Amino acid sequence: MHKGLLIDFTKCVGCGACADACREVNDLPQPDPAGSPPQDLDGSNYTVVLTHEAAGKEPLHYRKLCMHCEEPACVSACPVGALTKRPDGPVVYDSGLCFGCRYCMTACPFQVPRYTWERLAPVVSKCILCYHRLDKGQEPACAAVCPTGATRFGPRDVLLRIARERIKAHPELYVNHIYGEREGGGTDVLMLSPVPFEQLGFRTDVPHKALPDLTWVVQEKIPNIVLTGGVFLGGLYWLVNRRMRLAKDSERPCEEQDQ
Repeated sequence: MHKGLLIDFTKCVGCGACADACREVNDLPQPDPAGSPPQDLDGSNYTVVLTHEAAGKEPLHYRKLCMHCEEPACVSACPVGALTKRPDGPVVYDSGLCFGCRYCMTACPFQVPRYTWERLAPVVSKCILCYHRLDKGQEPACAAVCPTGATRFGPRDVLLRIARERIKAHPELYVNHIYGEREGGGTDVLMLSPVPFEQLGFRTDVPHKALPDLTWVVQEKIPNIVLTGGVFLGGLYWLVNRRMRLAKDSERPCEEQDQ
């Protein structure tokens, strides 16, 4: 059974404890105290806490992170298996297998993975749902430290039930949309918001069909393309060599007559 996160933006106070805990447990670089807080995911941040301001309304705090798709397009696009989906939910990354093709960045419908260009040996950067903590029976760090319960960890079906109950009990508080319930075939990170998700920069045009079905349509043709190309080049090589050999043989009698 997949487990994941339910993130309720109405409960977030913007304290940033989730992002701080994430950096600490994953040994990510600490932000420059003199600089401005990060405004997007990057090689140093698996999650960011952002603020949406609208005239006449209280600022709204919300998070962005890997959605941990149930059938991840990044996993199907990776040619070396550096990204895998665990049975309990997390989409994990093995930098030792990655050779930097960045197909995962192109495949992700949520535009999450980042590439650490600033490192001598660049790697892909994304939330891994603290799978090393899950193996110890612990919650992901962001859920464990959240002081308001805005981030909740548990089985996906339980989190969906909680989300539906909250929307039903307080329709005036939430938009009637659980982000991640169907996007990309469903994700293990689910989100609730009081404002439409597109206003917060979330993609709402993501197909509800599992995206690996689309990537495999392309990938399954690659072996045929390689095979056909190899046969063509091999035939061309044989033809050119044959013509050169015939030309050389036709010149030989003339050379022998001259002698």
